[in-house]
Amino acid sequence: MDTLTRMRAFIDVVEAEGFSAAARKIGRSKALLSKYVRELEDELGALLLNRTTRQFSLTEAGHTYYRRASEIVREVDSLADAVRESSGDVRGRIKLSAPRTFADAPIGQSLIDFAKQHPDIVLDIHLDDRFVDLVEEGFDLAVRISRLESSSLIARRLAPFSVRLCASPELIAKHGMPVRPQDLGRVPCIIDTNGRWLTNWPFKGDSGDTVTVSVSGPIEVNSPMAARAAAVAGLGFSILPDFIAAPDIESGRLVTALDDRILPGGGIFAVYPHRRYLPAKVRVFVDFLVQWFKTIDNA
Repeated sequence: MDTLTRMRAFIDVVEAEGFSAAARKIGRSKALLSKYVRELEDELGALLLNRTTRQFSLTEAGHTYYRRASEIVREVDSLADAVRESSGDVRGRIKLSAPRTFADAPIGQSLIDFAKQHPDIVLDIHLDDRFVDLVEEGFDLAVRISRLESSSLIARRLAPFSVRLCASPELIAKHGMPVRPQDLGRVPCIIDTNGRWLTNWPFKGDSGDTVTVSVSGPIEVNSPMAARAAAVAGLGFSILPDFIAAPDIESGRLVTALDDRILPGGGIFAVYPHRRYLPAKVRVFVDFLVQWFKTIDNA
């Protein structure tokens, strides 16, 4: 049995957080995976996993080995992908991290459309609103919706991103349309606790600087989709991503406010680690997303 096969088994077990889960995911027996990991530990002369009937954790040596082994396996796979690409054969699994907002919103259709067009590529989608460590956690790439900070990652911009301040017509009829950002301190607001601002909302001030308004309201929720529903129900003003608010704005269920005071947005990006060989499957996926968003923008 070669070391690479044992290495892959170890990585599968770590990423699935257990032997049983890994066995179900990759279609091999739990006993076989356990055998491969045990042989790898014997080969290395080090314990990689602490395992009991109820607990599973990496040892310090296991953490070190997982990081380097993941990089090695990805490089091997990337090299194989580069060779396959030259023969027109693009297949495999893409481990993707994306925020729940992306998948829940209409733009999540891009993932469905890609899967339809590329049946030989498996999209392993992990929805999480935190910024995962792509290298440490073994992701091929991530979709991020934000102002992209400087990092060691490669980023391709897929689309612009902005937010809108919205409320239902009924709420505006009751409380009036805010004229200045400070007016929001006197009306109910819906707080998206996943947002970077929480209860301190920034706007353009009268002189072009940034002013922050402290807001409060009846609902605080860690989902822009839930915040949108609360705004449509007339529970308060809400700052929403434009791609989530757009259908309700077009239908009249939501009305925008303070449009000239909204700060510039960021973007929707595909980000991936620097690698000597970018896997063909990742390149195909990112190129697809770029074209998909161009089509949407031009629709």
